[in-house]
Amino acid sequence: MNRLQRAAVLTALADELRKRGSWCGETHLQKTAYFLQELLGVALGYQFVLYKHGPYSFDLHDELTALRADQLLELRPQPYPYGPSLLPTAASADFRARSPRTLGACRRELDFTADKLADKGVAELERLATALFVTREMPDGDAEARARRINQLKPHVSLDEARAAVAAVDRISREAAAFAE
Repeated sequence: MNRLQRAAVLTALADELRKRGSWCGETHLQKTAYFLQELLGVALGYQFVLYKHGPYSFDLHDELTALRADQLLELRPQPYPYGPSLLPTAASADFRARSPRTLGACRRELDFTADKLADKGVAELERLATALFVTREMPDGDAEARARRINQLKPHVSLDEARAAVAAVDRISREAAAFAE
């Protein structure tokens, strides 16, 4: 996927998250883009590393900054204690209108991702994205082993929270596989 196609997908993702009630900060875009790419196979081309709050792409961070510079996303401050939102601009809607094939090719994946993740807070997104990261790292690991690995990597995530995240990611993965058939 080239930069213009990624811009269309990322601004569409932000728009779909907002439509479903997400405040759509950078963490929301980082984690949902991770799911879009790694679980649903949308070829965004970002490399993610396990970072302070779960999977993170420095290239995606730079891309979001570039989308702001291109006036396709705008930063809108939110009341304390929330960080700013990244909102698609009117220019991004016009831009996306010129990308029907790109967006049509991943419309179901965008909707699925937004449906499943838009209502999650940043702490839950961290747990879910880390659970997906660990599941990809340990494809043959049982749920308990993956939960223990999450807790090992992220000690602030309790074992019970890690178990719940693994169960949720397993459910989301089954649902994703079912609609992909």
